[in-house]
This record gives sequence, C-alpha cells and structure tokens, in this order.
Amino acid sequence: MADQVGLKWVGVIFATVTLAVMITTGMIVKGYAVGSYSLETPAALSDR
Repeated sequence: MADQVGLKWVGVIFATVTLAVMITTGMIVKGYAVGSYSLETPAALSDR
C-alpha cells in the first residue's frame, strides 16, 4: 500500500505547480488582451 503522507505531499506539489501555471497563463493572456504584449515585431509596427 502506498504511503498516504507521501502521496499527500506529491499532490500538494502538483497542485502548487498547476496553480502557478494557471496564474502565469492568465497574466499573459490579460497582457495580450490589454495590449501590453504584441505578436508583431517592432519593424512591422513602424510600417503602419
């Protein structure tokens, strides 16, 4: 039988990593939405 205390710590670690990835992804998506980030290069922006 697996050690339940060990499995609990593995779950906590995975949950922490998952939460960090979700927060980072949300911040990046928000940055693209408000225009802080752009997929276009500076040269393409100066041609406008």
